[in-house]
Amino acid sequence: MATRPVRWGLVGATTIAREWMIGAIRDAGGEIVSVMSSDAARGKAYAKANGIPHSTRSLAALLGKDIDAVYVATTNDKHKAQVLAAAKAGVHVLCEKPLALKLSDAHQMVTACKAAGVVMGTNHHLRNAATMRAMRDAVAGGKVGKPLFARVFHAVYLPAHLQGWRIKDAKAGSGVVMDITVHDADTLRFVLGDEPVSVSALTQHGGMSGPGIEDGVMGVVRFKNGVLAQFHDAFTTHYATTGFEVHGSEGSLIGTNCMTQKPVGEVVLRNAAGEHKLDLMPENLYARSVSAFHNAVRGKGQPAATGEDGIRSMALAIAALKSAKSGREAAVEPGL
Repeated sequence: MATRPVRWGLVGATTIAREWMIGAIRDAGGEIVSVMSSDAARGKAYAKANGIPHSTRSLAALLGKDIDAVYVATTNDKHKAQVLAAAKAGVHVLCEKPLALKLSDAHQMVTACKAAGVVMGTNHHLRNAATMRAMRDAVAGGKVGKPLFARVFHAVYLPAHLQGWRIKDAKAGSGVVMDITVHDADTLRFVLGDEPVSVSALTQHGGMSGPGIEDGVMGVVRFKNGVLAQFHDAFTTHYATTGFEVHGSEGSLIGTNCMTQKPVGEVVLRNAAGEHKLDLMPENLYARSVSAFHNAVRGKGQPAATGEDGIRSMALAIAALKSAKSGREAAVEPGL
């Protein structure tokens, strides 16, 4: 692999792969060898439409196709078995979030990949955004003084073509918390450079999701260093904007239009000297993630977000659901 492209298999003929990851893998110098779909006709059509030379219904056949890595983007309930199979086959894994439905399953996945000597990454794309990297550097560089508060606005409208299992199938791991709040969790950890210890949350059923599945949530996270972070996530808001803010003793960072898959958005620093925009170097978030993964596969560094990062984001999301159900503050317990 030092001299040839990393060869990929896609586990799932998915929308996110078609819209974002296929191009990102190719932009990062990778080669897509095959796609697996439980529906043979869908897999064949998907492969043809996306210039992929092979399709199969069998995960074993995919893993035996002389590939180096898999991108796992099936429904959340299927991740565990597929990642364990890849690890057993000695194939590196980039898995969509959340890693699994239970923390114990996510731990098993990470442990299996380590035991097999394969790289495991979590596809948390937002930490690859220029906005988030600039805010992380500003916080670490003391630009806001002592961080006191953070706010995440990640309420969006789930487009019609994605209004399937995410809002209808509880067994698949549906709901806005496991779909969006996990991203907030990872991005807050990344920007603040600190770990959450507890969360209080309230969920909402705004009319889009099925029975027992939340489509909106608000909450507050308490971090080890004392920062309080507010988050607002939803599938139901047509006209909201996204944002990420950090407020400290000496200044504030205001990120706008930045909780998105696109390389867009801006960050303003406000302090005693006035207000100015941070210099950003936008690039494709997913291509940057895949490039880091390729380097890790070649023994250089680690994925942009590791399997352990995936466990930590899951832990916060699970604690938020526990808090919403109990009406009490819940501890964030990743078990790491």
